[in-house]
Amino acid sequence: MPFARIDGKDVYYEIHGFGAPLIMLHHGFGCARMWDKVVPGLVEKGYKVICYDRRGFGQTNGGDDFYEFYTSDHFNEDSVRELESFRDWLGIDSFYMVGQCEGGVIAAEYAVKYPERVKNLVISSTLCYSPTTMHDFNLSKFTKSFDELDPSLQEKLTGWHGDRTRSFHNQFRQFGGAYGKEMFDLRPTLNRVNCPTLVLYPDRSFLFEVEQGVAFYRNLPDGELAVLPHCGHNTYEEMPEEYVYNIARFFARRRYDGLPGLQNKSLDPVTCVG
Repeated sequence: MPFARIDGKDVYYEIHGFGAPLIMLHHGFGCARMWDKVVPGLVEKGYKVICYDRRGFGQTNGGDDFYEFYTSDHFNEDSVRELESFRDWLGIDSFYMVGQCEGGVIAAEYAVKYPERVKNLVISSTLCYSPTTMHDFNLSKFTKSFDELDPSLQEKLTGWHGDRTRSFHNQFRQFGGAYGKEMFDLRPTLNRVNCPTLVLYPDRSFLFEVEQGVAFYRNLPDGELAVLPHCGHNTYEEMPEEYVYNIARFFARRRYDGLPGLQNKSLDPVTCVG
C-alpha cells in the first residue's frame, strides 16, 4: 500500500489514471475509499485522480493527540498545511480539486491560501454557514451512537477506519473537524476564492438545506451552481454518474490548458481498494 511521509506521519494515498492531476478531499466520516464509485469515471475523462486519507482518517494515523487535534481551533489550518505538504511531496505545481462536505471547507481554505495551486475547484454538499452552534447542530442531526447504527453502515465505517471506528463516530457526531463546535461561517473565505468554482448540491440532504448551496454560490467571485434532483447528502455515492458528469463538464468548460502534470515523482496508478 502506498504511503507518503508527511509532517512525521504516514499518509495513505491512491493514484488512478493519467492526465491532469485532480485531488479529491473526503468528508468528515470518510477516507479515500469513499471515492470508489466516481474514480473510474473521472479517469475515463482523462484525469490523474489522487485520493488520500487526511490525518486520523482511514489508513492515516492520527497520533496520540488526534482527538485534541480534531476538536482544536487549528484543525483546518493544519489540514491545509498537510495538503500543501502532500502536494509538494507529489511534485505537482498546480491541480484541479474536489471537496465533499468537510473536505470542501479544507478545499476552499486551501484555494485562498495557495491561489496559484488550484486551477478549478468543485465543492459538494458543504455547509455555507450554521444557524446554531455546530455542537447543537450535530446533536440534532446525528442522533444515533455507533452501536445504534444500521449494521451495514457499521460495517462500512469499520472497513474504512478499523478498530477505532466506534470512538471516532461517537466523537464526530458531537463537534470538531472542519466545522468546529461554535458558529460556523465560510462566507468570508468564499469571498476570497478566486479560481472558478462549481458548487454541486443535492436538493434533499438530511444535513443541509439546498438554500445553503445557493448561499455558497452567491458568495463566490467566480462560482457556478448545479443542483442534483432527488439526491441525498452523499452525492458521490447516490448519483456517481451525474457527479462525474457535472465535474468533468465544468472542468472542460473552464479548463486551464497550461496545467502541468506530475513532475518529480515516479508514481504509478494503483487499483481502487474495494
